[in-house]
Amino acid sequence: MTDVDIPFAGSNLDRATAVRVDPDALAAALASAQARFVPVWRQRCLVDKTGACLPTAAELGTASPGADDAILLGRRDDQWLFAAELEASHEPVLAPGQVFAELREVMGELPAADAALVAYARAMVNWRGHHRHCGVCGAPNQAQEAGFVMACTSSACGHRSFPRLDPAVIVLVHRGDECLLGRQPTWPDGRYSTIAGFIEPGESLEDAVRREVAEETNVRVGACRYFASQPWPFPAALMIGFHAEASTSEIRLNDGELADARWLTREQIGAREVTLPPRTSVAFRLIETWFDAGGTTLRELGIEGPPLKLRR
Repeated sequence: MTDVDIPFAGSNLDRATAVRVDPDALAAALASAQARFVPVWRQRCLVDKTGACLPTAAELGTASPGADDAILLGRRDDQWLFAAELEASHEPVLAPGQVFAELREVMGELPAADAALVAYARAMVNWRGHHRHCGVCGAPNQAQEAGFVMACTSSACGHRSFPRLDPAVIVLVHRGDECLLGRQPTWPDGRYSTIAGFIEPGESLEDAVRREVAEETNVRVGACRYFASQPWPFPAALMIGFHAEASTSEIRLNDGELADARWLTREQIGAREVTLPPRTSVAFRLIETWFDAGGTTLRELGIEGPPLKLRR
């Protein structure tokens, strides 16, 4: 498969992994005039109408993280970039035009490199927030290696936790002029998307594709073809996309995870019988690639899904 333009991927960021384990180099980067911060407050990212906002330590003021709290994301152009988690109970003072936005709602409006950067920062902050204590003995953890290791402070334990990533398969199943889409109960009415699920221990990617499709829809699939992957920071998934050919067609919602699943033709999708996932998702790109092979493209029809807002 040729490279596909996927949001949250291709940040063009030098992750500077050697600097993480060099205390002097890390301190110099943090104290540099080129140090910039990617603030995360209540899972929201700081943006304005041009893209991600990257304040200096002076602009962050008392909210600026110290050496023990800053997470080195890497270097872009001449800037050292650090994720900075802001205190949730204190609403930050913002410059005119700035806002802390929910990433799902603005990711399609950000420049690609900025969307990848803030997604990276959000994922790292979220991971560290869930590893403040050792998962083995319960003692407090301490950040090391520029925030990429959470080390147990108990000398009797010494367990080290590393950033978690949850791999999941996401697949567009098709047969001729039809594709299989499903909808989750929490989605807005009419929203349908591809089938997805997390990979279990001992599974290959292809095994996970076949199991998830069968569990959720009862449909059996044969040949699976890798499409593209997407880091998905909600909270820390890696979506691994496939196209797969169906060998059966009867739908039955076996595990109850979906509210509905149905076969849809290109004509039905083109007639907007369902709402598709956001263009910023690999799910949309899977559907788009299959649909466009029929001639008319989704872009020509002006069809794309709006940002996903879950029911509470």
